[in-house]
Amino acid sequence: MALLINDECIACDACREECPNEAIEESDPIYFIDPDRCSECVGHFDEPQCIAVCPVDCIITDPDNIESAEELMLKFEQLQEE
Repeated sequence: MALLINDECIACDACREECPNEAIEESDPIYFIDPDRCSECVGHFDEPQCIAVCPVDCIITDPDNIESAEELMLKFEQLQEE
């Protein structure tokens, strides 16, 4: 499942630099996670790095993009081929 940044985002830029898939983009007024690039850090880390560094806990599971661990790993592998 991809992650989602909610309206509590303070646009601090902490999450964007931590994303190994470059899935987080600056938007106005809050940041945005591209669900096609978000693998929840599967293949890179044990936990999503954006959640770990977010000072306001505004990153949540996106209910519109539910994916299994296997699907996230496949997405990670496809992104590595780019």
